[in-house]
Amino acid sequence: MDFSRVLRDRRTRRQLSQLELALRAGTTQRHLSFIESGRSRPGRAMVVRLAESLDLSLRERNELLLAAGYAPVYPESLLDDPVLAPVRAAIDHILRGHLPYPALVVDRGGDLIAANSAFELLTEGAAAELVGPGRNVYRLALHPQGLAPRIRNLAEWARHILAGLDHSTALRDELAGYVPELEPSAGQLGFAVPLRLDSSYGELHLMTTVTTFATAVDVTLSELKLEAFLPADPTTTEALITAHAARGAG
Repeated sequence: MDFSRVLRDRRTRRQLSQLELALRAGTTQRHLSFIESGRSRPGRAMVVRLAESLDLSLRERNELLLAAGYAPVYPESLLDDPVLAPVRAAIDHILRGHLPYPALVVDRGGDLIAANSAFELLTEGAAAELVGPGRNVYRLALHPQGLAPRIRNLAEWARHILAGLDHSTALRDELAGYVPELEPSAGQLGFAVPLRLDSSYGELHLMTTVTTFATAVDVTLSELKLEAFLPADPTTTEALITAHAARGAG
């Protein structure tokens, strides 16, 4: 990759002027202009400062370093690497801590890493090939043999999912083909997009929160997302508690 072009592209995507980026990175606009025109080759430390100032992901920072001719700074470990054992233990602890509410952890592409037992209530009736570790949760949500037939506000929920798939054009195009051509109803749009899902315990109204490892210095860890489904009304709260108690009794 051409470093000058990549840097300029990253800056313009974030709607930053050369002066704004230069001030953030602790350099001058003139120097940054020379870098973007290819008249000056930045040192490794400058590339790292520019990447940090652009608030790039760790993966993108490594890519910028490679484009500049430097080795990546941030490691990318496999999740089963012993160095990430404390992370796996923390994930298990967090997932259990969210019970009786469903929670799961996905990787950068939306493939399932782990989920707690309450997540089974959301996936009931879905085709077996769509469920389980390594399966894509976005496909599970919108596939006709996944959750889609039970989602009462499919148009709204699908739009919420598709909006977060900018990095994966192929997956977004596939999932868009599953979504009905329906306009979101005004009554469903508020401070958050709820998930209205039919279940064996009645209709569930759920909100979601997403948590990341904000201080991660490993690419794999930085791209993990923990998504928790929280009840949006007392009826859903009671249903989730009842379902959790039934699983424990079983």
